[in-house]
Order: sequence, then C-alpha cells, then structure tokens
Amino acid sequence: MSDSNKLSVIELFAGVGGFRRGLEQANADLFEVVWGNQWEPSRKAQDAFECYTRNFGTGIHSNDDIASVPDGTFQELAPDMVVGGFPCQDYSVARSLSGGKGIQGKKGVLFWEIKRALENGNPKYVLLENVDRLLKSPSKQRGRDFAVMLATFRDLNYTVEWRVINAAEYGFAQRRRRVFIFAYKNDLSFDKIQRELDESCILFKEGFFAKPFPVEKEPYKNRIEEGELPKDIVEISDSFSFNFHTSGVMRDGRLYTAHLVPKFKKTTTLSEILLDEELIDEKFYLTPEAEAKFKYLRGPKKIERTSVDGHKYQFSEGGMSPFDELDKPGRTMLTSEGSINRSTHIVEVNGRKRLLSPIECERLNGFPDNWTAGMTDRMRYFCMGNALVVSLIEIMGKRIEEIEKTAIEQSSGIQMNFSI
Repeated sequence: MSDSNKLSVIELFAGVGGFRRGLEQANADLFEVVWGNQWEPSRKAQDAFECYTRNFGTGIHSNDDIASVPDGTFQELAPDMVVGGFPCQDYSVARSLSGGKGIQGKKGVLFWEIKRALENGNPKYVLLENVDRLLKSPSKQRGRDFAVMLATFRDLNYTVEWRVINAAEYGFAQRRRRVFIFAYKNDLSFDKIQRELDESCILFKEGFFAKPFPVEKEPYKNRIEEGELPKDIVEISDSFSFNFHTSGVMRDGRLYTAHLVPKFKKTTTLSEILLDEELIDEKFYLTPEAEAKFKYLRGPKKIERTSVDGHKYQFSEGGMSPFDELDKPGRTMLTSEGSINRSTHIVEVNGRKRLLSPIECERLNGFPDNWTAGMTDRMRYFCMGNALVVSLIEIMGKRIEEIEKTAIEQSSGIQMNFSI
C-alpha cells in the first residue's frame, strides 16, 4: 500500500480506463491506481492506451504484453486491489509430463495472467468484469470455465461473490448485462463478518452486491443450486459441470447460486443522453441508401444457407424496430456500433434517422463527453463497445469504501479493548 489512507490498485486490460474512472468517481482520495496495463495485440496504433494516458496523469502506464510483465513487478507493486475486464476464453487445464498444471492451448492465457498478478501481488480485493456467457461456457461442458476460475480463487485463499447486472435495471441508460466478480482474502474483517451469515443472506441481503444492488426476497422461479468444487482443478477441467445462476458465492470450494430478481430503479432513457440536434454532424445522418440497408438488416428474413459439410438449411431472423425507441434505455452496445450492422443503434429525431454520435456512446457507458476524442470515430465506437458502465464501478467502489471503514472501526475497537 502506497499510503496508509489509500488502497493501491492495479488495473489489468484497462481499455480506456472504465474501472479507474469509476473508482475515482467513488472516492479519488481512497483509490490510488498505481499501475495500469493496456496493450492491443497485432495493432500498430494503441488508441485505447493513448486515451488512458491522456485522461489519467498519475501512476505507471504500461503498454506491454501482460505476459511479458515480470513477476517481480507485481511483487514490488504489492497492490491492495486488482481490477480488470478480460475476454471470455477457453479455461481448460491440463497436467504436464512433470505433473504441473497449466493451460491447454493459448486461448485462456489472459485469466492466467490475472492469477499470476494475484499470486505475486497478494491483493486483499479483486474486482473483475466479463460477459455473462462466461457462467455457461463452454456449451459442451456448461459451467466448466467459471468453475476453473473459482477453483483458482479458492486455491489462492479467496472467497468469491458474483452477480450478473443489467445496468438499465439499476437506473442507467444501457441494457448491458455483464457478470461482475468480487473476491476477497479469507482472513479479512469482511470475511469474518460474512462467515457469520449463511449464503442465502449474503446473496439476498448482506453481501457485497446485495446492498448496493438490491433484489427481491425470492429468486426467479425458485432457481437455487448448491454444490462443491472438486479439489483437483484438472478434474474440474476434464469432467466438472455446474448450473451457475446469475448470482452466487463460493467459499472454501462450496457453491451456492441463485437466479435473483432485481429491484428495478427508474431507468435513464435514450432521449436523456442525446445531444442537442444542432450539435450533430451531418455525417451521422443516414443516406437513403443506408436507410434501405438498415431496413433490410433489421427486418425479418429467411435465408437458405449451406453448412461446411454441404447441408442446406434455412436461417431465420426475427424483425426489430426500424429505429430504437427514445423512451427506453439503449440496447447493449457492441464493438460494431456505428457500422452498417443490425446491432447498431438508429434513432429518429425530428423525422430524420441517424447513428448515435461517439459522445452519445460515451454517455451510454457513463463516461464524460469526449473521453475518447483524438481517435477515429470507428475506434471511438469500438472502444465504447468494449467498455463497461462506469457508474456501476462507482457504486461498487463506494461499497468497498464502506467495507474498509467497517474494518478500520473494528480494528480501532479491538485496540481500545486491548488497551483497557
């Protein structure tokens, strides 16, 4: 810890800095991001890294392949907290000829870099974000990948809570579903408090996510599962599967998971994040040709296709509105936003259809206007499609601040009692 009054943080796979922005909005005096790593492989232009560097003036900014960062860097940083969003990949594990455990192939390397940062940095808190399909992957062995991750945390002496959160359900302008993973060391004051509670109480009322993101008293259609992780992580990789729901807790290898129903908050609508129309550049309005293409892409269709083995089949796709409704939150923004693509947002204002501008996409994720200025429009859309909703991290940061305050109060109480 760089300062006894601060939590030192390292940000992995930082992108344009959504985690850091959210934590600093929560409490810039508490969270000190001392090191952030962002590197885009196979790209000469490192737009996200340059954006990160431009927007944050303090801390070390690393533009190196995370696999090339020495163990000693994490040991020297000795962070209190590690944060990051990382791709959903293949987390299969194999035992080498020498008996060691490692990844099978190269697809899952990024999570193992997180593991390496935790082994060497030994943080007390970890906060990660991923796509919600992580809980179900791979399709042929559902839940295996997430179980491998949980077993990794277990073996490093962490307890884990997770929750799939749709930002729009808690008042924000985008229907973006992502799984958030909070892990904490088993010897913390917070852990001692949580161990006084059963798993149901943690998920529904007193856990890390339950307080700032409240839920109804009963789960969705009584979906609750309990289980136990095998001790051998290779066994998990080879044969374990589990039905992980949208929320859960893992401690000491025990699993408890439920499909929770959020207590909805009034959402922010698309109309509330739009710029004044006179500020919109003409290039964002659709030409008649672009309108015709979007009409086809967003309309219902049946197309005959041929599989790789020569089998012919009908590809069917349902229709969607020719433009996005302004009285609802935006849909999930993808990296293809702004291109002629079915998933691209189209709004109709004053009788004219147009794309969202890059600034409006920044607002969908809760970033300040022009956060990504300086790169091409295409890259601004791409970066926002990869980003998270900053306001959710701000809320989680305030929850961590609350946990820290409780730990300090408990520590002071113990010292007082001892002195008496």
